[in-house]
Amino acid sequence: MSNHALSKIEQHQLALLHSHLQADGGLSAPFARETLLLETHVAGTAHVAAAQIEPTLTTGDPLVLRRESTNPHDPYAILMLTEHGEKLGYVPRDRNEVLARLMDAGKLLFARLESKEWTGDWLNVSARVFLRDV
Repeated sequence: MSNHALSKIEQHQLALLHSHLQADGGLSAPFARETLLLETHVAGTAHVAAAQIEPTLTTGDPLVLRRESTNPHDPYAILMLTEHGEKLGYVPRDRNEVLARLMDAGKLLFARLESKEWTGDWLNVSARVFLRDV
């Protein structure tokens, strides 16, 4: 029996680490696979500081997904954050249950920014959600 204790690694830390395991100059991960699970808009961008965040967003940017199982409005809530930890919004409620169950089972999910566009005062952001299988 080993005396080494296991320490908990936060989901967002794993997501940031794995977001850099790319063939375009990041760390090598020869057997890593990314499976596209969902193409969606980011819900709730009207409730964040979108005007400050938007200039830093670029198509293809990794987005961190973080479960909010104690969210009083949605037990399957999944927060979407920029790679710098800024709150961007949520995976829409009508599309998050399966993703939440995968995350709760320990699967690594992350997103990439697909597009952004201002519509009046509202920032419309689209993202693709992936499963990273290493």
